[in-house]
Amino acid sequence: MGRWILVAFLGVAFASVAGDRLVVTGGAQQLEGSAGGGLVPWALIAGYGTRDQVGGSAFVTRVRTNDFDLTAGGLAVGLFDRVELSLARQRFDAGAVVPGLVLRQDILGAKWRLTGDALYDQDSPWPQVALGLQHKRNRDMAIPEALGAKRGSDTDLYAAFTKLWLAGFAGRNVLANLTVRSTRANQMGLLGFGGDKEDRRRLEAEGSVALMLGDRLAVGAEYRGKPDNLSALREDDFSDVFVAWFPNKRVAVTLAWTRLGSIAGLGGQEGAYLSVQLTD
Repeated sequence: MGRWILVAFLGVAFASVAGDRLVVTGGAQQLEGSAGGGLVPWALIAGYGTRDQVGGSAFVTRVRTNDFDLTAGGLAVGLFDRVELSLARQRFDAGAVVPGLVLRQDILGAKWRLTGDALYDQDSPWPQVALGLQHKRNRDMAIPEALGAKRGSDTDLYAAFTKLWLAGFAGRNVLANLTVRSTRANQMGLLGFGGDKEDRRRLEAEGSVALMLGDRLAVGAEYRGKPDNLSALREDDFSDVFVAWFPNKRVAVTLAWTRLGSIAGLGGQEGAYLSVQLTD
């Protein structure tokens, strides 16, 4: 995934002191690089830094379905638990459709914590709210354009709402997140943006829920609504079920089973998702 990702991993791994926020609130960088779940950005800021600290994280994720491979990697910096800046690259092996075809995408992200507190108590019952953007640039547009995609770059906008209840269910901590995204991306942008069928922004709902089984282990599920802009190819919503392990604040390992529906005309795409994240 490039030397810059290796440098990011080393930088986070050898940082001197981890931040002071609770374990799990660093999340797992999602496929586009924002802090959150694997599929969905959360209102939480990357890293474990508090309002007096700078934190960050770096990740590599591999998704293998019946016919495709997706690899993503990147880094994010959290500034004083208020602002997040992120960078990610995706590489999608579509050789099952066209031999040798690889689609690549670069993503620049920013997130601003607007109001609220993720941790529930009587004085703070409302969720943490953040506004974010993900500017995406597709590096391989020949096939997407042939399928009817209208542009090779665009910006997703989103609002995320996140809350963490300590001892919220059967004595276990529970995290819930709702994200509303404005997008016209085809397969997250890997097949370009907009299409012959529809070329306007749509609001899509995304959600995550996680249950802590202990101090270091969480299970949960995610859902991500997606537009359907290309008449040549049907696009389905994404979902997953996951297990996330946090052996310490430095490391997070997420294993999931993803259901991605129809991709590039091949239906029933599902398979394993593995992500490793280093956090400060």
